[in-house]
Amino acid sequence: MKNEFDVVAVGELLIDMTMNGKSAQGNALYEANPGGAPCNVLAMLKKLGHKVAFIGKVGDDIFGHELKGVLDEVGICPGGLIIDKDARTTLAFVKTFEDGDRDFSFYRNPGADMLLRKEDIDTDLIRKARIFHFGTLSMTHEGVREATMYALTEAKKAGALISFDPNLREPLWNSLDEAKEQVLEGLKHCDILKISDNEIQWLTGKDDYVDGVEWIFERSDVRLMTVSLGKCGSMAFYRKGRDMAYIKSQAAPFLSKDTIETTGAGDTFGGCILHFVLTKGIEALDEKDLQEMLIYANAAASIITTRRGALRVMPAPDEIEAKIKGTTEPSPGTQ
Repeated sequence: MKNEFDVVAVGELLIDMTMNGKSAQGNALYEANPGGAPCNVLAMLKKLGHKVAFIGKVGDDIFGHELKGVLDEVGICPGGLIIDKDARTTLAFVKTFEDGDRDFSFYRNPGADMLLRKEDIDTDLIRKARIFHFGTLSMTHEGVREATMYALTEAKKAGALISFDPNLREPLWNSLDEAKEQVLEGLKHCDILKISDNEIQWLTGKDDYVDGVEWIFERSDVRLMTVSLGKCGSMAFYRKGRDMAYIKSQAAPFLSKDTIETTGAGDTFGGCILHFVLTKGIEALDEKDLQEMLIYANAAASIITTRRGALRVMPAPDEIEAKIKGTTEPSPGTQ
């Protein structure tokens, strides 16, 4: 059936080994949280009532089987998930600093997610999607890159909207030049782009975010672009067609004293953006729509920063609404 799924994503499903205090002996304790940006996005969408599916590969090990179970638990269709008996599931060790910044160490040489191949792609699943979503962790190496581009091509043929999150992880690339080349390739095909403040400055060489947005608009067919600004909130830019006329909006963050880590915040935000598109469409948005979208996505992202991990603990709609209604004054941030 056409559009049986609201969103189908391809990419990585892995374990985020997140620092969670120290032992009595002073050793760092790590908590094994299920993660991977595409599946985090899908988990948020499922929490908001959408039907979603994932295409990717995990290892035939304790982590791979646990991750398969988590997809079943949260309601992500695992129809495109392959358990590779010859591979090991990728691990990402995440260290969070006092200022909220993070450092990643990936155990992925190769990890199962890198071994996804063109012949592994379930094209029937892709053809049933309203939106196809992908990132660049499935573009870091030749084989999985070919698989991702094949899936993307099939999605475009089927008329799906294309959603892209660069999600730059520098240690996974042979060079930043190669990373930039692949991000630019992704931009050629997407309708919806979620990009962070540091990513847009790195990609475009523009210090001013608006200049960076215009640089991307000039080189792509992107129609809806969001720029996440961390503690300064977020921005959205929308244009109806290929010309440079666009509208924009900006929303302050919902800062929380209970924040413990930011892993998954961008994915939660991105999932809410896709929820808005699925609900309202992308054909005729105005500034009020953009503002509503950003406020909702910012609120959800704020909630996830108070929890360890993301995929398993996405906020429910009533929590997000309560967060919005409970804040009578905007949090400090860029206005």
